[in-house]
Amino acid sequence: MSGTSQAFGTERVFAERHVCVGAGQCVLAAPAVFDQGVEDGLVVVLDETPPDSELPAVRDAVWACPSGALTLRGGAVS
Repeated sequence: MSGTSQAFGTERVFAERHVCVGAGQCVLAAPAVFDQGVEDGLVVVLDETPPDSELPAVRDAVWACPSGALTLRGGAVS
């Protein structure tokens, strides 16, 4: 996946823990950005505003999440 870096905004990761089912696909796709809670196995966001270099992996994680608990918002603003 190729993309261009834009300096006009920052993409931000959101996770709804009450929606998460603990499948761990986010951790497999983007381990620098996601983890799972020790006690409940639910998603933990390690970096809410990941660097551009991590965004392709974060997008993969959002796409792979079976429960739809993850979103990526932001980006370029005009």
